[in-house]
Amino acid sequence: MSKPNIVIAGRRIAIDESPYIIAELSANHNGKLETAKQIIEKAKQAGADAVKVQTYTADTITLNCDNDEFKIHGGLWKGRTLYELYQEAHMPWEWHAPLFDYARKLDITIFSSPFDNSAVDLLESLNAPAYKIASFEAVDLSLIRYVASTGKPMIISTGMADALEIEEAVDAAKAAGCKELALLHCVSGYPAPAQDYNLHTITDMIARHGLVTGLSDHTLDNTTAITSVALGASIIEKHFTLNRRGGGPDDSFSLEPQELIALCRDTKTAWEALGEVNYGKKSSEQGNVQFRRSLYFVKALSAGAVITADSVRSVRPGFGMPPKYLESIIGRKTTQAVAANTAVKAEMIFGWNDI
Repeated sequence: MSKPNIVIAGRRIAIDESPYIIAELSANHNGKLETAKQIIEKAKQAGADAVKVQTYTADTITLNCDNDEFKIHGGLWKGRTLYELYQEAHMPWEWHAPLFDYARKLDITIFSSPFDNSAVDLLESLNAPAYKIASFEAVDLSLIRYVASTGKPMIISTGMADALEIEEAVDAAKAAGCKELALLHCVSGYPAPAQDYNLHTITDMIARHGLVTGLSDHTLDNTTAITSVALGASIIEKHFTLNRRGGGPDDSFSLEPQELIALCRDTKTAWEALGEVNYGKKSSEQGNVQFRRSLYFVKALSAGAVITADSVRSVRPGFGMPPKYLESIIGRKTTQAVAANTAVKAEMIFGWNDI
């Protein structure tokens, strides 16, 4: 039975492929196009498969209102209105074309999270190879259906969504024509503590939906992401910045370049270590087989002598018979004279074929 997979810009993503690493640029451009380009360049150098941006304006994502409902009351952005935050954090739409061109020049995939239909239209004009639905938009079934209508691969992040809401999002995407769909387990805390992640949810999501499944990780290090690979995560998304102390809205919970390098390396190592069910000797073990225990004569015996318990032992190295035969040969006779410290061979034992 074939494993669920999607393909983004020619890269197959599935549980039997090394994890697909997405570097989330988000708001870490801090208002500078050149910084956004440097992030893309560093993501490529680190070994990421893709860099992802976000396509919205303050006016397409919220209302310019300072009522209490529109204010943030805790966390990193406490005291700000949603409009103020998104006005600062958004990536100008006129940057999209040059950034898409730059990423393609560097040969790293670039795609985006659209937050309304006009954003999808912009990204379609740039021939975006895939789309990501952000966790906060996973309940916007109209947006999901509009994205699905493009026929491009979709990734839906599931932070805050319960089982029913995830099912509704999946059904909406499929009904609107999405043929390649992936889900990301996510905790929408910034940052999120590792203990909130409940990574066993990944295996349950795979069993429930039969889709490519991954992790959108907002923890401060790579441990959670690496662990998720062992549970079936095929996609890892992490926020990425040039400098965690850069002062931007997302910098403080983002990976820096050396950490992204480690993520790309270590998730691949974790995936390679999973391998397959295999009880045979591995290539790295072959030279050490000789150092296992085996049976050796520890006393000189003449031909026809009875083998006694004190004349044979299980010791290293492994050139003699396996130790499991020790009790079977005691009391039997030798077929030939043997010197002390000689490996026990079957042909040295009378009636060996009867054992």
